[in-house]
Amino acid sequence: MSQTNASSHDDLTGRYDRAAGSWGDKMRTLGYYDAYLGFLSSRIPRPDARARVLDVGCGTGAFAEAWAAIHGPASEITLLDPSAPMLDRAEAALMRRDIVPGRAQVMLGRYQPPALFDHLLAAHIIEHCDDPVAALAEMRALVRPGGCLWLAASKPHWCNAIIWLQWRHRTFQPDEIAELLAASGWDLGAEYAFPAGPPSRTSRGYLARAI
Repeated sequence: MSQTNASSHDDLTGRYDRAAGSWGDKMRTLGYYDAYLGFLSSRIPRPDARARVLDVGCGTGAFAEAWAAIHGPASEITLLDPSAPMLDRAEAALMRRDIVPGRAQVMLGRYQPPALFDHLLAAHIIEHCDDPVAALAEMRALVRPGGCLWLAASKPHWCNAIIWLQWRHRTFQPDEIAELLAASGWDLGAEYAFPAGPPSRTSRGYLARAI
């Protein structure tokens, strides 16, 4: 997340710390892991399995695990999250798939990778950022030119009104996402409608390339 309001981000991280124990099972039950599998499988040809991948705000690793399920143990994946309990669970999920991930317990704007990435996975991150354009620009700085951003973002729906009561997140129309991406160094290439379950009501997928 962007660093513009550290106290609110510390509070959010604390809430994620407390939720980490049941988060992974909850995401699977609600269908988000399957939704990410569909999104990542939607492009033909598929990305190179040996590409360098960063999961931004990885949580318990559902998005990264979906990537690993598709591409196998050749994947080079780094997990980024300010919550240590979330990172612990995401790391364990990937290790069960014979992948030892990199790990960065840090806020997005403070992360300095040793090399640029080919793909960024970012599920429901910008909804919590004070400045979504700044957050997306920080993500852009982490990938090589032409690298991909696989973005899942919340969309307006009454289900998100219920979720808002706990997480106070934003929602975005597709044209808003397009404007945010264009303003932060990304070229939107494709949108993906999650086909079923809660993901179809709460979220939408976007694939963008770094300019």
